[in-house]
Amino acid sequence: MHSFQKVTDDIMEMNPFTKIGKDWMLVTAGNEEKANTMTASWGGVGVMWGKDVAYVVIRQSRFTKEFIDKEGKFSLSFPSKKYRKEMKFLGAVSGRNEDKIKEAGIDINYHDGVPFIDQADMVFICRVMSNTVLKKEDFIDQGIDEAWYKDNDYHTLYIAEITDILAR
Repeated sequence: MHSFQKVTDDIMEMNPFTKIGKDWMLVTAGNEEKANTMTASWGGVGVMWGKDVAYVVIRQSRFTKEFIDKEGKFSLSFPSKKYRKEMKFLGAVSGRNEDKIKEAGIDINYHDGVPFIDQADMVFICRVMSNTVLKKEDFIDQGIDEAWYKDNDYHTLYIAEITDILAR
């Protein structure tokens, strides 16, 4: 396992458009008995309700969503591009049917009981503050529903306080 330390947000130099949208992140949730992770390229960071927050959207069908809903916490792990192959695999395979974390050859580490990906360079530990199920009638731009939700597998929007930032 790698050694991580808590850092403050003032040392972060992160372009969220690149880090999340192009490089991707791993959303990991669960506990020390069982955890799951998924690759995500939709989300963001900012300030809400006076707190530093991350927001992610998770489809109803995702196994990781069950862990987030049960535990109320999750991590966002940002591995380097060196792990692109593993991230593609983790985004394509369900953890319901197999131990995809083991098969991908990555390791889980824990911070205050919250699982995160040990191969990451930076990790956000997050506590859910809000969740909202997106619905067809929520979209002012109906093209969104037509383009992204033909299967009616809508996302839940999670807004979570970033309680800790870890770095190697």
